[in-house]
Amino acid sequence: MLVAHLIRLAPNNVQRTYLARAAGVARFAYNWALTEWGLQYAAFKVDPALKQPNEAALRRQLNSIKRAQFPWMLDVTKCAPQIAIMQLGHAFENFFARRARYPTFRRKGIDDRFAISNDQFEVDGRRIRIPKLGWVRMREALRFSGRIVSASLSRKADHWYVSITVDCPDTSLSPAENQGVVGVDLGITHLATLSTGETVDGPKALRRMLGRVRRLSRALARKVKGSSNRAKAKLTLARLHERVASMRRNGLHQLTTNLTRRFHTIGIEDLNVSGMLRNHRLARAIADMGFGELRRQLEYKAARRGGRIVVVDRWYPSSKTCACCGHVLDALALRERRWTCPGCGESHDRDVNAAVNMMHIAASSAVTACGGAGSGSARKCKAKPAPAKQESDSKVNYG
Repeated sequence: MLVAHLIRLAPNNVQRTYLARAAGVARFAYNWALTEWGLQYAAFKVDPALKQPNEAALRRQLNSIKRAQFPWMLDVTKCAPQIAIMQLGHAFENFFARRARYPTFRRKGIDDRFAISNDQFEVDGRRIRIPKLGWVRMREALRFSGRIVSASLSRKADHWYVSITVDCPDTSLSPAENQGVVGVDLGITHLATLSTGETVDGPKALRRMLGRVRRLSRALARKVKGSSNRAKAKLTLARLHERVASMRRNGLHQLTTNLTRRFHTIGIEDLNVSGMLRNHRLARAIADMGFGELRRQLEYKAARRGGRIVVVDRWYPSSKTCACCGHVLDALALRERRWTCPGCGESHDRDVNAAVNMMHIAASSAVTACGGAGSGSARKCKAKPAPAKQESDSKVNYG
């Protein structure tokens, strides 16, 4: 199993300069290859006798001309431009498979990153050896043992990080505590409402820091473009955005670790996050919660503990369906946080009721749809319990 460990580096000023130059070389090679790809493909359309562009041919072409035309590329590791072009090849594969849009040019200050193959670097405790640079200190040691596959270095604000990918023979953790099955309803008032009645408030990092973000953004806008003061203001704002992202990621890790440690089967909703973000009144609050990242963390953490994730169909009206008798309301306004079932008279909290419904679906579909999960593996199921013509409860449950 491939796992990656993201570690912050502690380079000195000389090493920072090298890392920035290597990222610049990788960015230049990527943009050069993207331009050449377009030109060669246009020529191929005119004359089909020519070969279609591919990343292997572009890498050979760059190697043949870089000593004469781009000699400054030789000052950094050869992996920086080569792997960048390989990444462009993967981007085009995703584009042709309709998994992504047409690749775009990388930009300085935003796409500052480069990668190194496993035979070009070495990890020793809390340091890493980078070609043509030497040993660079790391904030912590690599936690995983196994065959090191690759390393990717990137810059966020003024901090450099290395992501080391390791092929581990066994990354399983201790099994879940087997507290049963749990349903998780996501929202913006509470990040998660569990079928047990527990509520977990999200960190709401952007909301907490929004005043400071606005102030620093205004200060940046007033600076003269190209000035040193503008560069300083830009770095200050970037540091704040990095802190906001770290706060959000930390809160999600705490929640997902707690859930996968306690429950062996977890039912979650298949949210259409991109559709939810079209609601411009709530888009910022929705994005601040990080629903997509929460699901990603749940899936890989459950896999390491041998758990199971059951994804409930997004059109299932979990909030409008009574968890006691199954009665489905015709309509349920978003402002109505509690409702009474006309079928059995039970009073429901909207979010807890939705979570209980997802728990029932997860419990019933865990065996029928997926079979038993073996130890050390996770099962991810798609559950579709709703009738064909049943209305959705606008599964953009905002709170």
